[in-house]
Amino acid sequence: MSQAERPFRRQVFYIPGYDPFPPRRYRELYRTEGAAQAAISGYSLRQRPRKGSGPYGWIVTSDMTEGQAESTIQILEWSDIVRGSMAAGIWATYALLLRTAWIYLSTGALFRLFRLRAGPGIAAMYPVVMLLGQLLVALLAAWALGWALAWVLSGWLAFLLGLGVVWPVLEGFRRIDGKFFVHYLLLDFAFTAKHMGRNPPELEARLTEFAALIAAALDDPDLDEVLVVGHSSGVHLGVSVLARVVARDVPERKLAFLSLGHAVPMQSYLPKADTLRADLRALSQSDKLFWLDVTAPGDGCCYALCDPVACSGAASAGQKWPLMISAAFTQSLTPETYGKYKRRYFRLHFQYLCAFDAPKDYDYFQITAGPVALADRFGARKSSASVSRACYLPEVA
Repeated sequence: MSQAERPFRRQVFYIPGYDPFPPRRYRELYRTEGAAQAAISGYSLRQRPRKGSGPYGWIVTSDMTEGQAESTIQILEWSDIVRGSMAAGIWATYALLLRTAWIYLSTGALFRLFRLRAGPGIAAMYPVVMLLGQLLVALLAAWALGWALAWVLSGWLAFLLGLGVVWPVLEGFRRIDGKFFVHYLLLDFAFTAKHMGRNPPELEARLTEFAALIAAALDDPDLDEVLVVGHSSGVHLGVSVLARVVARDVPERKLAFLSLGHAVPMQSYLPKADTLRADLRALSQSDKLFWLDVTAPGDGCCYALCDPVACSGAASAGQKWPLMISAAFTQSLTPETYGKYKRRYFRLHFQYLCAFDAPKDYDYFQITAGPVALADRFGARKSSASVSRACYLPEVA
C-alpha cells in the first residue's frame, strides 16, 4: 500500500492530572464519549485493546470525511505517585491544610492568582472553607454530646467523652468525599506546594521515563504524528516532559502538544518553580512542535484563556506557542446539557475529553483519532481575541 493509500497513523500519549484512578478509566471514558461524538458528528470510530509491552493503552481506527486513521493511545501513568500522596489520615490532612495555606499566603501566590482569574482562586479556597466547616460541625457535635452527658456525669468527664465524637464525624465526611472533593482538592494543592513549586524526585524520574517513550515514538518512521495530550495538572507535566524531548533532534512537523484545561499558574507562581518557568520558555520558543492550548471560561478549575507562558513570567521575544482557543462550552453544548453540568465543576473540567452537542472547531476525537495532524488542522488559526497575557509575579510584573 502506498503512503497516500494507507491510513494516517498517530501515537497519542495522554498525561492525566492529579488523579488516583487507574488508566482503564480513561479507556472507558474514551469509548463511551467517542461513540457519542461519532453519532453526533457522523463519523466512525472503532476501539480495540492494545497488546504488547509499554504503558496501558488502546487502538482507535476512524473513518472520517478527510479519510481513515489509526491511533494508538497510551496513558503515561503517575497515579501510583498520586495515591501515595493521598495516604494522609484525618489529622495529617488538617496539618497539610495549615501548611499549604501558609505557603500560598506567605508567598503572596494566592493573592496574585486571584488577580489572574478569580475562579481557580475560589477553587483553591473551597477545601479550606469546607474542611474548617467540617471541623466546626464536629466540634459542635462534641459540645452537644458533652452537654447531654453533663446531666449524668461530671463536667470534665462529659467534655472528654464529647470530644470522642470529633474523629468519627470527620471520618464520616472523608468517606463521602466523592460527592464534595474537599480532601481531593486539598491534597492536589498540597502536592503542588510541598516543594514550593518543584516536582518531587519520584515524579521527576517518571517524567524522564515519559520523555524517553515520546522520543522513541518520534523515531518510528511509520508514524505520521506523535501527539502528547496533557489535561489539568498534566499540562505542566507535559511542558516539562516536552522541554526534554525538544532538546534533541525531532523530525519536522511530527510532534504536537494539546494542552487542556491548564492550571499552570498554581505551580508556576510558587517561588521555587524556576525549572517549570524555564521549561515553559524553552517550549514556547521551539520550532520542533505545534502546541495548541484549549480552555473554556465555563471551566472554573482552569485558567481560561490565560497564556500559560506569559502569565508565568516566561514570555520572550521569540515566543511562538501556544496557539490558544476556547472550547466555548456555552456554544458547543446545548442549554440543557450545559445547565446539567454547570454546577458540577469537576465534570465540566473533564468536558474537553467528552462529546459536544454542537462541536465548533474543537473535537477531541477528531484531533486524537482523525486523519489530520494537529498542525494541519489548526495551523491557519489565530489565538482567541480574549487571550490574557497578564502576569502578576513580582519579578516580572
